[in-house]
Amino acid sequence: MSPVRVVLVDDQHLVRAGLRGLLGRGEDIMVVGEAGDGAAGVALVRAERPDVVLMDVHMPGTDGLVATRRIVGDPALRRVRVVVLTTFDDDEYLFAAIRAGASGFLLKDTGPEALREAVRTVARGDALLSPAVTGRVLAAAAAAAAPAPERLAGLSPRERDVLAEVGKGRSNAEAGAALHLSPDTARTYVSRLLTKLGARDRSQLVVIAYESGLVRPGAPG
Repeated sequence: MSPVRVVLVDDQHLVRAGLRGLLGRGEDIMVVGEAGDGAAGVALVRAERPDVVLMDVHMPGTDGLVATRRIVGDPALRRVRVVVLTTFDDDEYLFAAIRAGASGFLLKDTGPEALREAVRTVARGDALLSPAVTGRVLAAAAAAAAPAPERLAGLSPRERDVLAEVGKGRSNAEAGAALHLSPDTARTYVSRLLTKLGARDRSQLVVIAYESGLVRPGAPG
């Protein structure tokens, strides 16, 4: 199989060097470029067409949020997945990044193997939805907005059930087990939800589950 191609976008050279070194230890991952700000990052992504972009939020000039919107909004880059690099104090920016189409969050102090596995996860097309970060950010955002249940009007009861499980951060296998479905059947439902709701990937399904009120902040898992 071809290696997962990664672009790093961060204004700190030492952070990029550290990420490059850690990712380079995985034989199936290759860093194909680095950029120090969002505008340069977008240009690099358009030139290299990587599988995954690790994107810092706070950068001078064009920040990571604007850069993420530009990448996700470019039809030519529809196969590129953006993962936002974060600390625990970026809630507002992170939720906006997810709404813009980022495939998840990655803490800057993530361990080496977890970092490499995160890149592989996103490259496979799955969302990187760590409950430690994503649940907190989305719950806070949902609590601040009025639920919009009309977004789910076209879903069947079973589709709503599956969406609720996805909104809780569960994998296809976990969602299937909770609903007495096989993992393949759960995967089929998730694919159907992506189409019906016009969502780019699983992370946007989580946003919809919260914004519609299907999953409530603080609700048991």
